Amino acid sequence: MIKILSDSTCDLSPELIQKYDIGIIPLYVRLGENEYLDGVNITPADIYKWSDETEKTPSTAAPSVSDIINILHKYDADDFIIFTISASMSSCYSNCMLAAEELTMEDHIHVIDSKNLSTGIGLLVIEAAQKAEQGESATAIVDYIEKLRPNVRASFVVDTLTYLYRGGRCSGVAAYFGNALKLQPRIAVVDGGMRPENKYRGLPRKYINDYVKDMEEALKSAKKERVFITHSGCSKELVTMVRLYLAGLGRFDEIIETRAGSVISSHCGPGTLGVLFINEE
Repeated sequence: MIKILSDSTCDLSPELIQKYDIGIIPLYVRLGENEYLDGVNITPADIYKWSDETEKTPSTAAPSVSDIINILHKYDADDFIIFTISASMSSCYSNCMLAAEELTMEDHIHVIDSKNLSTGIGLLVIEAAQKAEQGESATAIVDYIEKLRPNVRASFVVDTLTYLYRGGRCSGVAAYFGNALKLQPRIAVVDGGMRPENKYRGLPRKYINDYVKDMEEALKSAKKERVFITHSGCSKELVTMVRLYLAGLGRFDEIIETRAGSVISSHCGPGTLGVLFINEE
């Protein structure tokens, strides 16, 4: 039997985790002296409240090697495939590799650096889970995912630069002028790292609509099975607008909405929205 796991930054909903039988390895979120587990005992709302009251940003940390080993011990499986957030963003990948070494199971624990985050990971996790359901071997699944990984398209448009600034991810000047002028950056994940691609201006309905329209040609050549709308607390009206737009393309079998978890939300802040999909070769 093959067990598929991911760290908690995959931002899959509880329903998807149950549907595809995914094991989750939670990261840590630290609010000052207090430490919590992503998706277990803290919510993005808790983070926003604390951050706004203290004008500080939470810190996040990878699960320890012993944490990972304890989770693996819960499952009776012949092989494990573990997905992690980009190795350039966290030590999750290296800690999972160390856990495999400590258990002397390097041939049976396959750790995949997603080179992505949020449902950019989740897209790959679901693909792997479906292959496992079809009876594919662990080696075949890993080979398939490694070929598919460069085709994942993950980007987000950020409502406020305040959280990126507090976390040291943009300069104070950029945060000041970005917020003052209502500039909303589009940030894409490329080669395992984040980079700004565009800037939008205006009210959320306008800039989110512009962001999605900019991707129309790429969306028309996406894999048809699914597309994610992942956000960190956008209004139902905005999410519905994006859903209707995507549905109007007549491309996707599934349009899935998920909420960003506590780790991702602590870095991007409220009002962030992304459309994530896999490009079809």
